[in-house]
Amino acid sequence: MFTGIVEEIGKICEIKKGSLSAEIKIQCRKVLEGTKVGDSIAVNGICLTVTSLSGDGFTADVMAETMRRSSLSDLKVPGAVNLERAMAADGRFHGHIVSGHIDGTGQVTGIRQEENAVWYTIAADERLLGYIVEKGSVALDGISLTVAKVTAKDFQVSVIPHTRQETSLTEKQAGSLVNVECDMIGKYVEKLLHGAKEEKESSITEGFLMEHGFL
Repeated sequence: MFTGIVEEIGKICEIKKGSLSAEIKIQCRKVLEGTKVGDSIAVNGICLTVTSLSGDGFTADVMAETMRRSSLSDLKVPGAVNLERAMAADGRFHGHIVSGHIDGTGQVTGIRQEENAVWYTIAADERLLGYIVEKGSVALDGISLTVAKVTAKDFQVSVIPHTRQETSLTEKQAGSLVNVECDMIGKYVEKLLHGAKEEKESSITEGFLMEHGFL
């Protein structure tokens, strides 16, 4: 589990691509503190397992499903990535609950300055937008942000200078892909409601109606 508060910007220093999967090596410093092989680190919001460690970085395997669903397939050397270690059990939530399992990608379609804030407009498909609500939480490339506005085709976030400087947002431009993780509460509520509806519908059969004199 993560909080969406980026600890460090890492640098992609090597990518070994297979036909569908990949192995990446990331140069970093802070997130290595206390980290062991097998631990989880969020890379641009994606929970990856550390497979090896060195003095200046770590490697992680990226499976085919992750490559298909995320923007990791667009990474290049050297590329900047947001890094966050899994939250310690005695830690504090400075952002919001982030699982590291992204729901899909969005595309930056607009960036504009408003005094000390920078607004990012993110286009996303209808499936993702259904889970995004105004003033709710969303994680973009692993960054915990508050949704400022939602339309039928996109949503907007407003970013303070500190967040922008401490993350890879400074490198984003129109056309850039970002990993999107929606607030998991909405997904659970939808699943429970959908399951209850299916269960209710499945209990009314033709036999049931005949038995109770409706047919």
